[in-house]
Amino acid sequence: MTRLLFAASEVVPLAKTGGLADVAAALPSALVGLGVDVRIVMPAYRGTLARLADATRIGEVIVLGQVFTVWQGRLPGAETLVWLLDCPLLYDREGDPYHDARHQPWPDNAWRFGCFSAAVARLALGEGNGGWRADTVHCNDWQTGLVPAWLSQQTPRPRCVYTIHNLAYAGQFGRETFDALELPSAWWSPEGVEFYGQLSFMKAGLVFSDVITTVSPSYAREILTPEFGCGLDGLLRSVSGKLHGILNGIDTTVWDPELDPLLAQNYTLADVAVGKRANRHAVQAALGLAIDDNATLIGMVGRMTEQKGTDLVLAALPELLKLPIQLAVLASGDKTQEAAFIAAAESAPGRIGVRMAYDEPLAHRIEAGADLFLMPSRFEPCGLNQMYSQRYGTIPVVRRVGGLADTVVDTTQATLQEHRATGVVFESADAAGLLYGVRRAVQLVQNTAARAVLQTTGMTRDYSWSRSAQEYLQFY
Repeated sequence: MTRLLFAASEVVPLAKTGGLADVAAALPSALVGLGVDVRIVMPAYRGTLARLADATRIGEVIVLGQVFTVWQGRLPGAETLVWLLDCPLLYDREGDPYHDARHQPWPDNAWRFGCFSAAVARLALGEGNGGWRADTVHCNDWQTGLVPAWLSQQTPRPRCVYTIHNLAYAGQFGRETFDALELPSAWWSPEGVEFYGQLSFMKAGLVFSDVITTVSPSYAREILTPEFGCGLDGLLRSVSGKLHGILNGIDTTVWDPELDPLLAQNYTLADVAVGKRANRHAVQAALGLAIDDNATLIGMVGRMTEQKGTDLVLAALPELLKLPIQLAVLASGDKTQEAAFIAAAESAPGRIGVRMAYDEPLAHRIEAGADLFLMPSRFEPCGLNQMYSQRYGTIPVVRRVGGLADTVVDTTQATLQEHRATGVVFESADAAGLLYGVRRAVQLVQNTAARAVLQTTGMTRDYSWSRSAQEYLQFY
C-alpha cells in the first residue's frame, strides 16, 4: 500500500481561504477510497484542533529551534487521517492562515511556512509520528515549496509531487529569510531557490520535486508562456517533461443538491425549479435583496482580487444594472473593492446584496439559488465554483481561461443541440467582455427550453475526483 503524506496550508473544514482547502480534503479522501494510506498535514491554526475529530497527541518534532506538537485525528465526518503541527508562537493567532484581522499578511509568513516545511520533511521520514515513513510526499503551493528541497538532502528519501494551485503567489522573500532558515549556501543560485535576488518558495518546489502538476490542462499550457508564467515560464519550459495538468474534481458528497444539509430546500433535476426558488428566496432574504422571481439572480462567491476580475464587475455595474438582474456577492479581500461593492449595494437597495465574510452555508445557497454564476477571471488555474454551479443547475458565466475553459462548454446552436452546452464563455478581460457574456446569459435563462437543456447537461456531468485521483495515483 502506498504511504502518502499530503501537505497543505489549509484543509476544509479546519481552515479555508480558497479552493486549495477543498482540494486538500477531497483528493486525499478519494485516494483513501483507492487504497492509499494517506496522512494530511497542516499547521494547527487557532481553533483547528477543536474541529479535529478524535484528536490525540502522537509525538513532537523540533526544527530550527521551533517545537511542534504532532496531533492526529480525522476530518469531521470522514475517515481521512490528519496530522496538525501545533506551534502556538507561529499559528495561534487571530485572522486567517496568512493574514491578520485587518487582512494584512503576517510579517513572518516566510518563517512560519519555512518552519512548517522543515517539520513536514521530518514527519515524512518517520520522526514524531511513531515511525510512519512516507513513500511519496504531495506538496501544494508556495507554503510547502521547501519540503522537496529539505528532502533532497536525504538518502533514501520519499518521492515528491508538487502541485501549483496558483503560480501568482510565489512566496518570495529576502536573502535574510534564506539565511534564517539555514538553507545550504549552494541553493542561492539561479539553479536553486534564488529568483531575481529573492528566495522563492515556489521555485524551490519546482526545482526539487520529481513531478510537477497543476490543476487543469489549459493552465499547464498557459504557465509556459510569459503572459501567465509570472517570470517562471522559462524554468517551467526547462522542466516541462515533469509538468502535467490534472483537472481538479469536486467533493460530490459535500456538493450535492439532493442531500446538501446547508440548503433551504433540497432538490434534484426532477424538481430543480422548485428547489432553486426556495434557495433563491433564502439568498434574497439573507442579503437584503427584493423577493423577486422575475429578476435574474447572479451569484458571485470568492476572493476580491484582480485575478478574479471583481474590479471588472465594478466597472461594468452601471450597464449591468440596466439589465433585469440582482447581484448576490459573498466575498472578501481587497479593501478598496470591498468598500466599492458596499457603496454600490447602498446605492441600489434591493438589487445588490453583499456580505464580506466566509459563510459556507450562504455559499451553498447562492450556488443553489442563483440563475447565473459569474466568474470573470483574468487567470484561473482551475476554479471550483463553475463546477459546483453546474451540479446545482446554475449556469456559469466565465472567461475563457485556464480551468474555466476546460470545464464550461459555451452555448451555441450546435452545442445546445448536441447537449454539450453548460454555460456562457466570453473572451475579453474587460468590462465590455463581461457585459457581452452577462447579456447573452440573461437572454439564455429567459429561454425556458434552452435553460432546461443546460441544467440537464450540467447536473449530469461527472466532476467527481474519481478520474483525477487515478491520475495522481499513477504518479505516486
